[in-house]
Amino acid sequence: MVSGVFSAARELPRLREISSVLIRHGLGDLVRRAGIATLLERAGQVLQWGEASEIAHLEPQQRATLAFEQLGPTFVKLGQMLSTREDLLPPTWTTELNRLHSHVAPVPFDDLLPQVEQALGRSPFEVFGNLEREPYAAASIAQVHRAKLASGTPVILKIRRPGIEAKIDADLRILEHLAHLVEQEIPEVRRYRPVEVVGQLRRSLERELDLAVEARNTERFARNFADDLDILVPRVYWEWTSSAMNVQEHIEGIRGNDLGAIDNAGLDRKALAARGADAVLKMILVDGFFHADPHPGNVMYLPGNRIALIDFGMVGRLSPMRRNQVVDLLAGLARHDEETMMEVFLDWRGDDVVDEARLATDLGELAFDYADVQLKDLRIGVLLRRVSAILRAHSIVLPAVSLSPAMN
Repeated sequence: MVSGVFSAARELPRLREISSVLIRHGLGDLVRRAGIATLLERAGQVLQWGEASEIAHLEPQQRATLAFEQLGPTFVKLGQMLSTREDLLPPTWTTELNRLHSHVAPVPFDDLLPQVEQALGRSPFEVFGNLEREPYAAASIAQVHRAKLASGTPVILKIRRPGIEAKIDADLRILEHLAHLVEQEIPEVRRYRPVEVVGQLRRSLERELDLAVEARNTERFARNFADDLDILVPRVYWEWTSSAMNVQEHIEGIRGNDLGAIDNAGLDRKALAARGADAVLKMILVDGFFHADPHPGNVMYLPGNRIALIDFGMVGRLSPMRRNQVVDLLAGLARHDEETMMEVFLDWRGDDVVDEARLATDLGELAFDYADVQLKDLRIGVLLRRVSAILRAHSIVLPAVSLSPAMN
């Protein structure tokens, strides 16, 4: 079975590279127990065992993060996705994986030029003024260059990295094989739903690689917040936008985690927090369409305590049924209605068997702990971590969030 799924010779060198990186980062047990080491050795791909001494003192989640970073964009995106799954992983893991929201080495602008010229039908220097060859930002899928329209309006060109589609597709095929192997060979890993997670990753990446999809997502968010003057979403310039590049209004602001700059600019932290919370609740509970990658670089603060949201490559969609379940859970907690909370958790468990008596006890303790907490004093982050801990304790995996289709 193991040799069958990796029958393509072209996949073996990359599989060896992935295995070697995992071994060097102290994750060789996964390689061995899934049968990958035996497969590679039979194919003549010899592995060198032994982890790097300089990382031996690190915690497993720190080593995994470093391994994902070294393995490139597909694994970085996998880590970013897992960082949002506190129903699967404890906070020690999700917090560490969240560090993968980092910059990567940029591609020289001359390497980008051929696909930009193809997308525009002419040289970008004929279309845009002050086009900067040095990237303003660089990420795993694309990088950003600043420019100006003929009118003088500042814009950014988000340009897909050349050859990235083929690299990601090859890695996804390997990850899909690995996910099936791990589920078959390592029983204790099955609760983490590796096949389901990789399937979700493929759907997300296929959309993120098409920069026109991101542009459509951006416009949908702009429509959803059209009546809210405190939330700004950049304008898309469709005349120059394609699957390989999108052109958007450039918004200058203070990064979401630069507290010193926020204070120096005279902004009100409480007002920003309240408006940010309102925006999140609207996205999730009202619109059912939310920003799925809201790290500090994608949230900026502007004069007048306004908030700008950017980079809508990763978005999520909640069906009306799922939204109602979230509302029911919060309402049950507010009313100390343990029965309603229990119904939501049992809906989420699907066909899995859980100890209902123990689950009822845990939910009762949660309701008791929040019995005297006023709504204005409720700390949503702490509450969500408590709920996630109960989910993990009972091996209840949240229903997969649908990824938004390309919609106008």
